[in-house]
Amino acid sequence: MLKYIGKRILSLIPVMFVVSVVVFLVTYLIPGGPATALLGLEASSDQIAALNAELGFDRPFLVQYADWFMDVLHGDWGRSYFLQQSVLEAIAEYFGPTISLAILAQIIALILSVPLGIIAAYKRGTAVDVTAVTASLLGTAIPGFLLSMFLMLFFGVYHHWFPVSGYVGLDQGLLEHLRYLFVPALSLGIVQAAYITRMTRSSLLEVLYKNFIRTARAKGLKEKKVILTYALKNAAPAILTAVGQSFGSLVTGTIVTETLFNIPGIGMLTMGAINRRDIFLIQGVVLFVTLVYVLVNLVVDILYGFVDPRLQPGRK
Repeated sequence: MLKYIGKRILSLIPVMFVVSVVVFLVTYLIPGGPATALLGLEASSDQIAALNAELGFDRPFLVQYADWFMDVLHGDWGRSYFLQQSVLEAIAEYFGPTISLAILAQIIALILSVPLGIIAAYKRGTAVDVTAVTASLLGTAIPGFLLSMFLMLFFGVYHHWFPVSGYVGLDQGLLEHLRYLFVPALSLGIVQAAYITRMTRSSLLEVLYKNFIRTARAKGLKEKKVILTYALKNAAPAILTAVGQSFGSLVTGTIVTETLFNIPGIGMLTMGAINRRDIFLIQGVVLFVTLVYVLVNLVVDILYGFVDPRLQPGRK
């Protein structure tokens, strides 16, 4: 198992290296350099050249990249010119709301999807199965921003059960924190539940008709035990993969939802950086969310090694 984990960790090094090259290259290829983005099109050529020289972007590409990459490895990701703080400080400040939103959305998605996927697989071909599949397709087809607006109107405007927008930190109480996050988390959770439901259903269907399931039923085991103990256990690796991909997308893809609900997370930070053309902050955020997504997939790969018996020691 340690050898498997080691291989997975080593496989991340070339991925992050390529990402770092792409992130830096995007900045390098901006016409006029980062100074053009920071100063705006109205800046004179002398002003742009002076700022590019100050920032060191008048040097050869490989020299610039090597210096930047070494700074990143030493924890210096640059400084936001508009926020007047380091990129890492800005990311640390805005990441808390995003991870809270992602965790709550993932919990909601699992509560909705796993039972529905199990029932749909067990009731294959029935009205229950058709309803579950239709609901999952609708959850995928409806645009996230439209679903968010519907939920906002229903829960916040018409019934006043939850706040329409805003954010309250954990320091003001867990219940109040969850109250502000519930509607945006529900919106994200429904979309992810649609995907996980389909994956749970399809992975269980592959297992339910195998010989060891027929043997378990022939031995007189209760259907509940056959489904939850034998079938679900063998379908777990595929479901775990779907959950990992879902959580990775929740952490890195909440820009629209955070903007709609005015949640000061990574999504809002990214939008603000783009609107202000804060190149160094954009650079840092892209690198950070990529790193988070890669680490989430690493954790899933490690858990996959524990769940899948084929990857466990002594198995071939």
